[in-house]
Amino acid sequence: MNFFRAISDILRFDRTNWKALALCFFTAAVFWIFNALNKNYATNLRFPLQFEFDNSKFIAVEPLPSDLILNVSGNGWEILRKSLGLKVPSILMPLERPSDIHKIVASTLSPIVASQIGALQVNYVVTDTLRLAIAPKLSKKIKLLPNVSHATFKNNYGRTSPIVILPDSVTLDGPKNIIEKLSNTLTIDVMASRISSNFRENVEVVVSDNTLISRNPPVVQVIFEVGPIEEIIRQVRLEILKTSVGIQSDRDSVRCVFTVPQKEHERFSQESVNFSASLILTELRKGETRSFLPTLKGLPVYAELNSIDSVLVKKR
Repeated sequence: MNFFRAISDILRFDRTNWKALALCFFTAAVFWIFNALNKNYATNLRFPLQFEFDNSKFIAVEPLPSDLILNVSGNGWEILRKSLGLKVPSILMPLERPSDIHKIVASTLSPIVASQIGALQVNYVVTDTLRLAIAPKLSKKIKLLPNVSHATFKNNYGRTSPIVILPDSVTLDGPKNIIEKLSNTLTIDVMASRISSNFRENVEVVVSDNTLISRNPPVVQVIFEVGPIEEIIRQVRLEILKTSVGIQSDRDSVRCVFTVPQKEHERFSQESVNFSASLILTELRKGETRSFLPTLKGLPVYAELNSIDSVLVKKR
């Protein structure tokens, strides 16, 4: 019993003794950590990577590498700070001819990064290869054309004026190989429904590969007047151009269906007498019969052609 009592006395500490013991352990741990951090170590660290090139002349068509992993040696304090993300320098990679460089081999990077990572020493580059996709940048001004075929109007209502787009063109900036393939015109789709009053709305300029192409402006204003309309049917005289011997058509006029603002009814009736439908023929073999769609001439801007009859042509 005396033995166990002696052991109990040894382990019995009051609160003051426990605090002293904890302080000793803490002090020892601090000295050990400080001593350890004063030594040199080697480890892998990740550094932010930035490429320097003329952004006004070149554009990245794929995301560029954003970091570089290096195996470095240095003082424990310095490595600890970098591992915690404190004062980590960005590695700047200048590119003189960015569109000609498709990859950068890791073995060539050590001299470039050595002077940019402070007191640390580069042992080797862990990242294998940096792959780049940078293209020359090109600007192109493109004419905007309206398309209201997807818009719907309230019964007996329709467009009663020409469509105005403000501004009427857009400047597109992007990779040269993409911009060069674009048409000289771009369609702006109006998607409104059951329109019954004058239209004035902002419409987005939509371009394929939109993430690579910047638009100026990205939004334009589409304007046109809306009012009561009516459908008018007229017979329009037919003109056959480039005729050759033996050509026969099944008619000398074509039936046309127009949409006209009611307020322009009288004016349209007067002007429609001057309409004509022309037919340009391609070469026909003897005995061949083909159907052609005429082109209407003289249509005023306030009216729309809904349909026109085709013409059957035969060569004897």
